[in-house]
Amino acid sequence: QRQLVESGGGLVQAGGSLRLSCAASGRTFSSYVMGWFRQAPGKERDFVAAITWNGSNKYYADSVKGRFTVARDNAKNTLYLNMNSLKPEDTAVYYCAADTGTSVRLTDVASDYDYWGQGTQVTVSS
Repeated sequence: QRQLVESGGGLVQAGGSLRLSCAASGRTFSSYVMGWFRQAPGKERDFVAAITWNGSNKYYADSVKGRFTVARDNAKNTLYLNMNSLKPEDTAVYYCAADTGTSVRLTDVASDYDYWGQGTQVTVSS
């Protein structure tokens, strides 16, 4: 059974950095678009970033562009989110997801993704 497991979340001061990882198990997700979303308390799940199967194309939400970088290592079946210059408004539970319907079509719509991890908490203090 395919699974996605996030790690790397934690508490960091504003201006700091974190690196999230998303490890895939079961059948590989290396052929598919993968993405990161986040959800703050009382808010909807928002798109953060997405990456094509080979990492050649990436797509970011305007709110994180220039600060966050999405990457993947298909040999390790792992997706990453490098987060720099963190702000208190970045506080949320971060989820990785896979869109097994495509390897190249980047989307910011959560319902397009059919596999999800359990999430990891990121808290940025001011």
